Amino acid sequence: MSDNIPALNGAESLVTTLAASGVNLCFANPGTSEMHFVAALDRIDGVRCVLGLFEGVVTGAADAYYRMAGSPAATLLHLGPGLGNGLANLHNARKAHSGIVNIVGDHAHDHVRFESPLKSDAEGIARAVSHWVRSSASAADVGADGAAAVQATRDGALGRIATLILPADTAWSAGGRAAMARPVAAPTAELGAVPAAARALKQLGPRAVLLLGQGGTRSEAALHLAHAIAAHTGCRVLAEFYNARMPGGRGRPAIERLPYMVDAAVAKLAGCETLVLAGAVEPIGFFAYPGKPSQLKPAGAALLTLAEPHHDVLAALQALADELGAKPVAIAAAPGQPAALPTGAITPESAAAVVAAVLPEQAVVVDEAVSSGRGFGVPMRHAAPHDWLPTMGGAIGFGLPGGVGAALGAPGRPVLVLEGDGSAMYTVQALWTMARERLPVVVLIFANRAYRILQGELAGVGATISGDKATAMLSLGQPALDWVALARGHGLPGVRVDTNEALAKALRDGFASGGPCLIEAVL
Repeated sequence: MSDNIPALNGAESLVTTLAASGVNLCFANPGTSEMHFVAALDRIDGVRCVLGLFEGVVTGAADAYYRMAGSPAATLLHLGPGLGNGLANLHNARKAHSGIVNIVGDHAHDHVRFESPLKSDAEGIARAVSHWVRSSASAADVGADGAAAVQATRDGALGRIATLILPADTAWSAGGRAAMARPVAAPTAELGAVPAAARALKQLGPRAVLLLGQGGTRSEAALHLAHAIAAHTGCRVLAEFYNARMPGGRGRPAIERLPYMVDAAVAKLAGCETLVLAGAVEPIGFFAYPGKPSQLKPAGAALLTLAEPHHDVLAALQALADELGAKPVAIAAAPGQPAALPTGAITPESAAAVVAAVLPEQAVVVDEAVSSGRGFGVPMRHAAPHDWLPTMGGAIGFGLPGGVGAALGAPGRPVLVLEGDGSAMYTVQALWTMARERLPVVVLIFANRAYRILQGELAGVGATISGDKATAMLSLGQPALDWVALARGHGLPGVRVDTNEALAKALRDGFASGGPCLIEAVL
C-alpha cells in the first residue's frame, strides 16, 4: 500500500467495498459488535445509512428498495438475535427475489468460545433465509468477502440474499483490503423454448394460458409484449398472484392476476390445456384446504417453460413475439368508465374507487391491505400510471417498511401504503423512520378492528367458532387501536376519516404535502 493511502481496518474495507460495488444504502439497527462499521460510515464516503427501530423494518425496507432500485441495499444487524428479528421480512424478500446484503455483527473470535448471553448460531439462523452465508476469518478477508456477498445477490435476473457474518475483531483489526464485485448478466432462455411456445399458443388459442412471473411483470415493456402475443394468438394472459412489482394504470395492459382463493383460481384456469410459463412457476394454492386441490391447473394440463425465473424474461417475450409476428397493440381504455367519486361511509370497494381517482402520476403503491385490498384490481385500471408492490411470501409486516424502502429506491416518486390495522402493528416502528427521513409516504390504514383475513380463512379450512375465546383471537377491539395517536407518537401527522369525501381530501392533502402522513380510514 502506498504512503498516501491510509491503512484500513476490516470495517473500513467493507464500507469501501460496498460503495465500490454499487451498494450505496444501508438500513441499520446496530449493536455493540457493529460499532466499528458504524464509525467507518462516517470516515468512508459512498454509503448512506438509514436507522430502523426494529430489525423487521430494516429487512422489509431493503426488500422494497431492491424492487424499485433494481440494486441491493445492505442491512446492518446485531448478532443472531437481531438477524432473527428480521427473518419474516427476509422470508418475504426471498420470495420476491430481492437482492440484499446482510451484514451481521458477531462476537470476536477470542470471545465466542465463552458462553456469553448473546452467543448464538448466527450462521445457522442466516441459512434459513439466505442463498449465501460466510463468516469472515480476518480483517484481511473482509473486503473480498464483502465483494463476494454483493456478487452473490444476483442469480441472473433474480436477486438473492447474501449474509456476511462480521466478527467484531475482523472489523476493528488493521489489515483490511477493499475489493469490488463484478456485474452479472441474466442468461437467455433455451433456444428451443421459443418455437415450442409459439406453436402451443397458435394451436390452442384460448385453451392456452401465458402465465407471467416476476420477469414478465416487472416492466411495462414486458406487459405490452404479452398483450400483443395474446391479441395475435387468442391465448389468455395471466400473472402470478404474487409479483414483486407490477406496472398498472391508464395506458398499460390490464393483466389479470391469478386469484388467491383456490376455487376462484381453479375456475380461472378451467379449460386450459397448456400453461406457457414466462418467468413463472407452476401455480400452487397458498394453503391446503380440506377437499380442495393444491395444484391449481386442470388435471392433465401441460406446463411449457418459455423462460425460467432467472432468465431474461423480457428478451424471451420479445423473441416469442418475433417468432409469432405479433405486432404492438394499442391499449384500449379500461372497460367501463371511472366511477364518480363515491360519497358516504367508507367500504373496501369505495376506498378503492377513491384511491384510483386521486392517485398521482407515477406513484408507488405498497399493498398490505390484505382483505380490504382484494377489490382494488379493476378500479386501479383507471388510475394514473403507477407501480404496485404487494407483500411477497405471506409474512405479515412488510407494508410500512416497504413504504420506506420504496421511497428511497425511487426518489421523487410519491408512495402510498395500503395497510391493514392488524398487519401494521407488526412493524409500526417504520413510521418513525418515515418521519426522520422526511419520506413522501402516505399511509392509509384500513381500520376494520379485526383480523378479517383470518375470519375468511376460518371458513376456508372448515373450522367454526363456538365461544368467546376463539372470537377474541380474531378481533382487534377492546381496546381499539388509535392510529392517529400512534402516528403522532412516531412523528407523523395523522387524521381519522369515516366518509369517502374526507378520505379523498386527506389523500390529496397527504400527497400535496410531500412528506409522510397517516390516514386512518374507519370501515
